[in-house]
Amino acid sequence: MNQNQSAKTEICNYFVQAIIKRIKKDNACLAAFRRADNPSTEHQSWEYLASFNIDLSKSYIRLPYATIAAAIAKSEPQNNGTVGIGRAIAKCYIDGNQSDQAKAKLRRLLACDSLEEACRILRPLFCLINAKTTVAINFIGLLRELLNFHRDNQSVKSRWAQDFYGCSIEEDEK
Repeated sequence: MNQNQSAKTEICNYFVQAIIKRIKKDNACLAAFRRADNPSTEHQSWEYLASFNIDLSKSYIRLPYATIAAAIAKSEPQNNGTVGIGRAIAKCYIDGNQSDQAKAKLRRLLACDSLEEACRILRPLFCLINAKTTVAINFIGLLRELLNFHRDNQSVKSRWAQDFYGCSIEEDEK
């Protein structure tokens, strides 16, 4: 992992850990972040996002942070998890990655052409994962992937597919 990637991982780690900690004691923050993944109410979280020096004018930066903050606020994890989004989708179904429904969910996510679309598709997937499993998503890794989506979406999508089918790849390959 090069120095730039290491710095990005540290920033993502800090953000996720800070959100997990803050929503436990700040109900206004919790409420704002629960609405951060909805385009109509996302602006209510900008005060909190700006406190992390996130550039609100750049959607390719703002949307990943808002999406992950919303997912954390809705699932209220104790810590960052270890399960990637692909594997989390598979765990929602008895047949795992052999389930036609799971494959359809993954295919829809992989069909996304833009970061905006990917964030919009992730929103109901987080609800599904929270309703059907107890897995703890690796929000730090997912935030890094979303931040890279606008630059190299094929690499990000291949990582999600490999995670779904159980073929892990090294995080530092990117």
